[in-house]
Amino acid sequence: MKLSVTFICLLATFSFIAKAENDPPKKKKRGSYLIELPASLNNSNDSAKTIAPLAAAIEVPFKPSIQVGAIVHMFASGEQTGFGAPGNDKTAKDWNKGFSVYRARVLVGGQLTKKASFFMETEIPSPIGIQSNGEKNVKVSPIILDAQLEYTFTNAFQLVAGMQLVSNNRNGLQGAAGLMANDFTYFQYPYNLFANSPLQGNFGRDLGINARGFLANDKLEYRLGVFTGRNVDGGAPLRTVGRVAYNFLDAEKDYYYAGTKLGNGKTLAWAAGFDAQANYYNLSTDVFFDHPLGNAGSITVNAAFQYMTGGTNIDSKYSFATLIPKQTVQFLELGYYFKKTKLQPWIRYENQDVSASAEQAGAVKPVNFDKNNSSSVMGGGLNYFFNGTGTNLRLSYTTRTYNVATATADEYTKKTFGQLWLQAQFFIF
Repeated sequence: MKLSVTFICLLATFSFIAKAENDPPKKKKRGSYLIELPASLNNSNDSAKTIAPLAAAIEVPFKPSIQVGAIVHMFASGEQTGFGAPGNDKTAKDWNKGFSVYRARVLVGGQLTKKASFFMETEIPSPIGIQSNGEKNVKVSPIILDAQLEYTFTNAFQLVAGMQLVSNNRNGLQGAAGLMANDFTYFQYPYNLFANSPLQGNFGRDLGINARGFLANDKLEYRLGVFTGRNVDGGAPLRTVGRVAYNFLDAEKDYYYAGTKLGNGKTLAWAAGFDAQANYYNLSTDVFFDHPLGNAGSITVNAAFQYMTGGTNIDSKYSFATLIPKQTVQFLELGYYFKKTKLQPWIRYENQDVSASAEQAGAVKPVNFDKNNSSSVMGGGLNYFFNGTGTNLRLSYTTRTYNVATATADEYTKKTFGQLWLQAQFFIF
């Protein structure tokens, strides 16, 4: 009797197994979708190859996303009196010392649809700490720095609308977190920095619409936009800014350019651009090279040249003749990143050479008008990257040289002022 019961149980078990092997596979649930897996996948060595196109064919519903970050630059500094604007004393021995929060930005970005995204950024309008007049400032209300909406029609055509960074050269379009030197250059957008500047900018930003796209396998990038520029009565002509860049090696698709890439990738980019409104125009060209060099690390070279003028038509309602004198600007940065020690020494040179016409200098051009308005910058430093552009420490010494009048009529002497920074950065986004 016991043997018969045992035999019946075994027979039932084998029948269940046989039925299971012959049954079609069950539907497996993934998220909110049911995926029918073919029976052939059970014994196939190419299961992964077969499943991949099936998974790719599944349409996942789009969900808007948001991202929040911050960038802070804080430093201890020493700066000689006259570094920002020279006086008439020849000694330049007095040093202003102190601690400052130079940048404190909150970044918010997000994907609104599959093709639409937005970006917003705040900024403190002046450093927290010792000001240029020697007074201490400890309370600063933030302002809106960037507020832009981007829509991608195709890879070759995108539109960016709102308050955005505007420049015809690379350094003027770099992100603050990716700088190689301690700060932006002095002359890359000298007339677009503040509301009282000739182009009435906001830390290099302006309001408008910018088209951008990539061609030739993403090697060729173009930017072309129209912006408000200088406008005091609502009837001013629009400001037009354009730029074309060709990448001979790796493509660059970030909206804000990097000032150094710390050996990540190989970049050789050449570009040319223009910036114009009414009788003002600015023509520029720039070259950027970032590439591994030797086993130790990588080299970064960033160079630019600009020619700009406010024109000579002083009768125009929106004349820039007396606001922006004719000038050329040369710029060079050179650095080397040691990947093992995470150190990067760098040097920088800038020169602003003014050669104004008589109309730009007034009814009668002063003898030394050009010298009064020309200056140059030399500097260098050492960066230590704890975590790339996320967290780093920068030590720099920069000098600025002016032509300063002497007691003798129409004679000038060069005067140099120094600035020492020890800057800490943290950035997350």
